[in-house]
This record gives sequence, C-alpha cells and structure tokens, in this order.
Amino acid sequence: MTSISERLQAARASIQQAAANAGRPPQEVHLLAVSKAHPASALREAYAAGQRMFGENYLQEALGKQAELTDLAIEWHFIGPIQSNKTQAIAQHFDWVHSVDRLKIAERLSAARPASKAPLQICLQVNVSNEETKSGLTPDAALTLAHEVQSLPALKLRGLMAIPAPTSDPQLQLAQFHQVRSIFQQLQQQGLTLDTLSIGMSEDFPAAIAEGATIVRIGSAIFGPRNP
Repeated sequence: MTSISERLQAARASIQQAAANAGRPPQEVHLLAVSKAHPASALREAYAAGQRMFGENYLQEALGKQAELTDLAIEWHFIGPIQSNKTQAIAQHFDWVHSVDRLKIAERLSAARPASKAPLQICLQVNVSNEETKSGLTPDAALTLAHEVQSLPALKLRGLMAIPAPTSDPQLQLAQFHQVRSIFQQLQQQGLTLDTLSIGMSEDFPAAIAEGATIVRIGSAIFGPRNP
C-alpha cells in the first residue's frame, strides 16, 4: 500500500515529465487535488506532504471538511455543478470556482462575495464534446459570457475549465483540449487578461499539458478509489 504522500509525489513527477515533454516549464502547471468523497484526514495528509490546492464537487461535503481543517491554509476550489441556491455559500467559503456556465450564477456569486475577501477567482466551464449530460457552455456562448462576467464586481475571470468526453485515444484527447485552448486564445485576442486553463484529469493530463493546461485536476491517483 502506498501512502497519499507517495502518490502525490508520483503525480507531481508525472506532471513535471509531461511539461518537459511539451517543452514547458513545470512551474506553469499546478496540481489541484480533487478530494471529493475522501475524508478530511486524507486532505490533512496531503497538506502535510505540501499540497495546498484542493477541489471539491459537493458543497455540503466540502463545508464539513472546511470546518475540520480551519487550522490549515488551504486554497479551496469548487469544481462541481452549481445550483442557484448554493451560490451564497460557495461565494463565502471558496477561493476559486471552476464551473460557472450561466450569467445568473456569476451574478449571484458576485453579489454574495463578502467585501472582506479577495475577489472570487472564476473559470467558465466549456462543454467541448456537446455531451447532454454534462454542464458547460458551447464555444460561442463562452465567448459571450466571458465578456459579461469580466465586468462583474467581486469576481476575477481567470480562464476556462473543461471536462471533455473520456477517451483513451491520445489524438482525440489533444483535439478536444485544443478546442478549449482555441477559445481561450480568442478571448485573449479580444482583450481579456486570462491566464488559466483548468483541463486534464488523471487519465488525460499529459495531453492537456501539451495543449496549455495550467491546472490539472487529479483525484484517485492521489487519494485512491472513492468510497461509494
């Protein structure tokens, strides 16, 4: 049995190798440890091994962990679908939100962000695979929403997030991530100051890094299988 610390070290080494293969400095790519369905004790172990960025999908579960880990300087990222009635708590308890896909949600997050906190860091979720079961914007809608979110107070638009359809075909992985990167570059060309591509997970992060990922979201490779 390997420990969380050992798996975390292996994940970091794999990310560094993928960055080197893509001709990129490894410090450009940040590891977001996806900790949904794992207990606060697992996050504490990862934190002791140097991990600071943690991603949660479910609000109530995340709030429970946050209450247990108040002594740790964790950077909390919300990466799951957002319901309107959850925006206030998300705005109050997270540093980043990766899954904004509607203007209404962005407006509610902006209105609920405490003035005492730094602006909420935002990524727009793009559905590049057109999957009906998956949240996210069409590419055209993402271009429009980005400009609308850019003007909202209490939010800082950082970039895009995507969860493409799973595939083991490296060329298809690259093609899907390239679509996200293309939208990202269009927005930059339109004058938006963006610096974040939250793309790539345990199965496909080398392709994501080759296409410009700055955040890769890795869960089971660090924490092991999720409990049902």
